[in-house]
Amino acid sequence: MSTAPGAVPLLIACALGIEHLALRTGGDRGGAGGPVTLLRTGMGPQSAERAVTRALASPALGGAAVLATGFCAGLAPGMHPGDLVVAEETRDPQGVTPCVGAGFLVEALVRAAPGRTVHTGPLTGSDHVVRGHERSELLATGAIAVDMESAATLRSAVRAGVRPVAAVRVVVDAPEHELVRIGTVRGGISAFRVLRAVLPAFHEWHRSLLLPRR
Repeated sequence: MSTAPGAVPLLIACALGIEHLALRTGGDRGGAGGPVTLLRTGMGPQSAERAVTRALASPALGGAAVLATGFCAGLAPGMHPGDLVVAEETRDPQGVTPCVGAGFLVEALVRAAPGRTVHTGPLTGSDHVVRGHERSELLATGAIAVDMESAATLRSAVRAGVRPVAAVRVVVDAPEHELVRIGTVRGGISAFRVLRAVLPAFHEWHRSLLLPRR
């Protein structure tokens, strides 16, 4: 991996062991944008906040870009397991964190996972698994998907210092496709395969951070 002057480290954060496995076995190990660290935070916003804050305290990750990823619940009708969500911002009761390069990520994801639908919009945070009527309540706020760690991850990242942040999630569960347990049904398997396939898009985004901004 590159350690050239001006290289930007990348921290990719996920919560679950199955997400971590998908990312570890994905293709394109990156390199041109700077060193890459894969962090498993554990489940829930508090675990994400602690793990990311601790990781970014390391001198090796000073100024690192941070990308939150893993699975999520889709909120909009018509979403399917295996769809991708690119956050324009993350939200939770503690505030809103704008994301960097959402448009670039959409283009990179289309190349990495042809045929998969990519949704863009606000990604909201929750401290529990969202079910039933909670979906429609969150959808009414303008959010298109929900997970437990992205908002806490990105908020903790920018609190530790100014840096590019982004969030990309794979829908594992949607209004018409609600799951009981990840990894035991077709939707979970589909989401795992998609997450494994899109790692090259994360590295493209990472490398793009070195390009001049217009």
